Amino acid sequence: MWGDAGYQGVGRRPENRNRGVDWHVAMRPGLRRGLDGDGPEAAAEKRKASVRAKVEHPFLYVKRHFGYGKVRYGGLAKNTQRIAMLPGFANLLIAGRYAAA
Repeated sequence: MWGDAGYQGVGRRPENRNRGVDWHVAMRPGLRRGLDGDGPEAAAEKRKASVRAKVEHPFLYVKRHFGYGKVRYGGLAKNTQRIAMLPGFANLLIAGRYAAA
Protein backbone atom coordinates (compact mmCIF):
# COMPACT_ATOMS: atom_id res chain seq x y z
CA MET A 1 0.00 0.00 0.00
CA TRP A 2 1.24 3.46 -0.88
CA GLY A 3 0.43 6.55 1.13
CA ASP A 4 1.53 10.07 1.83
CA ALA A 5 3.04 11.29 5.10
CA GLY A 6 -0.40 11.50 6.70
CA TYR A 7 -0.47 7.70 6.91
CA GLN A 8 2.50 7.46 9.29
CA GLY A 9 2.05 4.54 11.69
CA VAL A 10 -0.69 2.81 9.72
CA GLY A 11 1.19 -0.50 9.83
CA ARG A 12 1.33 -0.43 13.63
CA ARG A 13 -2.41 0.01 14.11
CA PRO A 14 -4.09 -3.09 15.62
CA GLU A 15 -6.45 -3.61 12.66
CA ASN A 16 -3.52 -3.61 10.18
CA ARG A 17 -0.89 -5.66 12.02
CA ASN A 18 -1.53 -9.12 10.56
CA ARG A 19 -2.60 -8.23 7.05
CA GLY A 20 0.63 -9.14 5.28
CA VAL A 21 0.80 -5.81 3.46
CA ASP A 22 3.95 -3.91 2.52
CA TRP A 23 3.43 -0.30 3.56
CA HIS A 24 5.23 2.35 1.50
CA VAL A 25 4.48 5.53 3.41
CA ALA A 26 6.31 8.76 2.64
CA MET A 27 8.45 10.52 5.21
CA ARG A 28 7.36 13.75 6.78
CA PRO A 29 8.67 16.73 4.77
CA GLY A 30 10.91 17.92 7.62
CA LEU A 31 12.66 14.56 7.84
CA ARG A 32 12.99 14.27 4.08
CA ARG A 33 14.79 17.62 3.88
CA GLY A 34 17.45 16.25 6.21
CA LEU A 35 18.31 13.30 3.94
CA ASP A 36 21.45 13.16 1.86
CA GLY A 37 20.39 13.89 -1.73
CA ASP A 38 22.40 10.98 -3.18
CA GLY A 39 21.66 8.38 -0.52
CA PRO A 40 19.48 5.29 -0.82
CA GLU A 41 16.82 6.70 1.52
CA ALA A 42 16.37 9.76 -0.69
CA ALA A 43 16.09 7.51 -3.76
CA ALA A 44 13.41 5.41 -2.02
CA GLU A 45 11.43 8.53 -1.13
CA LYS A 46 11.69 9.73 -4.73
CA ARG A 47 10.26 6.39 -5.95
CA LYS A 48 7.38 6.67 -3.49
CA ALA A 49 6.59 10.18 -4.69
CA SER A 50 6.78 9.07 -8.32
CA VAL A 51 4.25 6.27 -7.78
CA ARG A 52 1.89 8.57 -5.91
CA ALA A 53 2.09 11.21 -8.63
CA LYS A 54 1.07 8.69 -11.31
CA VAL A 55 -1.83 7.41 -9.24
CA GLU A 56 -3.14 10.84 -8.26
CA HIS A 57 -2.87 12.48 -11.68
CA PRO A 58 -6.32 11.35 -12.92
CA PHE A 59 -7.90 12.98 -9.88
CA LEU A 60 -6.62 16.33 -11.18
CA TYR A 61 -8.87 15.88 -14.20
CA VAL A 62 -11.83 14.82 -12.09
CA LYS A 63 -11.50 17.81 -9.79
CA ARG A 64 -10.44 20.58 -12.17
CA HIS A 65 -11.80 19.72 -15.61
CA PHE A 66 -15.08 18.22 -14.48
CA GLY A 67 -15.66 20.60 -11.56
CA TYR A 68 -15.79 17.95 -8.86
CA GLY A 69 -13.60 19.89 -6.43
CA LYS A 70 -16.63 20.35 -4.21
CA VAL A 71 -19.10 17.58 -3.51
CA ARG A 72 -22.63 18.07 -4.76
CA TYR A 73 -25.36 16.85 -2.45
CA GLY A 74 -28.21 16.79 -4.97
CA GLY A 75 -28.84 13.16 -4.09
CA LEU A 76 -26.75 10.17 -3.18
CA ALA A 77 -27.67 8.28 -6.34
CA LYS A 78 -26.56 11.21 -8.51
CA ASN A 79 -23.29 11.55 -6.61
CA THR A 80 -22.60 7.83 -6.95
CA GLN A 81 -23.24 7.83 -10.70
CA ARG A 82 -21.13 10.92 -11.22
CA ILE A 83 -18.14 9.68 -9.23
CA ALA A 84 -18.27 6.33 -11.05
CA MET A 85 -18.30 8.01 -14.48
CA LEU A 86 -15.75 10.81 -14.06
CA PRO A 87 -12.60 8.67 -13.58
CA GLY A 88 -13.42 6.93 -16.87
CA PHE A 89 -13.68 10.29 -18.63
CA ALA A 90 -10.40 11.37 -17.03
CA ASN A 91 -8.72 8.24 -18.42
CA LEU A 92 -10.11 9.04 -21.88
CA LEU A 93 -8.69 12.56 -21.71
CA ILE A 94 -5.29 11.28 -20.64
CA ALA A 95 -5.31 8.59 -23.36
CA GLY A 96 -6.34 11.18 -25.97
CA ARG A 97 -3.32 13.25 -25.06
CA TYR A 98 -1.06 10.31 -25.91
CA ALA A 99 -2.94 9.37 -29.08
CA ALA A 100 -2.53 12.87 -30.50
CA ALA A 101 1.27 12.73 -30.11
